[in-house]
Amino acid sequence: MPCRDPYGYALTCSPAAGAAYNRGVTDLLRLRAGAEQAVAASIALDPTFALGHATLALLGHELCAAVDVQARLRDALLHVVRATDRERSHVLAVAAHLRGDSEPLVRHLHEYPRDAVLLSTAVPTIAFAGVTEVPEEAWALVERAIPAYGDDWWFTGLLAFIRQEQGRFDEAMDLSCRSLAEEPGAGHSAHARAHAHYETGDHEAGLAWMDGWVTGDGASIESLSHFSWHAALHELSLGDLDAVRRRYDAQLRPEHGLGCRALVDSGSLLFRWAITPDASAVPPMDGVADLAGRDTLERPATPFLALHAAIALLATDDRIGLGRLEAWAAVHPHPTQREVVAPLASALRLMATGRCTAAADALAALQPQVRRLGGSDAQREIVEEARIAALLRADRLDEARVVLDARIDRRRSPRDERWRQECRPAARVT
Repeated sequence: MPCRDPYGYALTCSPAAGAAYNRGVTDLLRLRAGAEQAVAASIALDPTFALGHATLALLGHELCAAVDVQARLRDALLHVVRATDRERSHVLAVAAHLRGDSEPLVRHLHEYPRDAVLLSTAVPTIAFAGVTEVPEEAWALVERAIPAYGDDWWFTGLLAFIRQEQGRFDEAMDLSCRSLAEEPGAGHSAHARAHAHYETGDHEAGLAWMDGWVTGDGASIESLSHFSWHAALHELSLGDLDAVRRRYDAQLRPEHGLGCRALVDSGSLLFRWAITPDASAVPPMDGVADLAGRDTLERPATPFLALHAAIALLATDDRIGLGRLEAWAAVHPHPTQREVVAPLASALRLMATGRCTAAADALAALQPQVRRLGGSDAQREIVEEARIAALLRADRLDEARVVLDARIDRRRSPRDERWRQECRPAARVT
């Protein structure tokens, strides 16, 4: 009997390699630590296992895992000639995706919707930045897969994330809770619930639940820093800056070994914290930037990483770095790098050089395209926050008030209400 993956697809490998690979896939879908090591074990047990090589290359590319991506991809392409049609399609989709062309991956999912590793890759969630240009395209991939998965706990959590992105928060909460009832440690489901709490302004309940989950059922999760980031967002929204500081010191300092998540989680929190009214003695971004390294900051692998690289460069006042990122992205083969990342870096460089009026205008013009960067609404709204900061620095108080009013209408936030007070001319220090 051939080896099969957790969703029934055949695997061309030895039984021992298949068992190791399936452990890795299960860990990846749970967001549990150990996925990279288990997949690596699968190719050590069977060096001709093309899907194992391709999956390890994917983890190196997307998650900053310590992987020789090109070597793993070469081996995947070498050995895939002996694999099944589905495995060949999977490997070729990964190879194209790593070159910046995700169309083969999308086509693959039309034919093989239960390829959970690539469906997870395609949708911007906690583990991956996504492969589609706009969220609706990712939503369509998940909607189309509903008949293939039924009530599967992992897919239910993924669907919950889509529902909250669609603003269907009650459905998202119901789906995430159903998934967690079956698999209490399900990371994707917990992530969807975290977003539902945040997007509805349910900060106190969301914070209490998150703190309980990460020390209980979610304690083995790989990306705990991202859940810490979610908890810190609640604290920031409530204006509890002392709590933000305690959480940062305990869980989000870059020296805690967070890898590239330090750029995404710690870096974005530091920027938002620093521009928050009444913030003081915010830790510098330098440690995050140093950990990321020049290559990631100036030549990021994905548009999503580029968003956070640009923010880190602004926070460290690295105008040269922003210029290099802009120049690199402007000639990149991927259209999102050229059309969104390059103008974003340009706008933030204007802000870094004190041209805040021009920066605010550039960020406003770019806002409709920000969705193309990947990630979630909560992550991408950092661009809106940079625009608010630029408007305030340019004394364009009426315009800042309009943006903040829309945010407050969208969800309750004592931080935004306090920020709005800064839009009153009498409240500003001259």
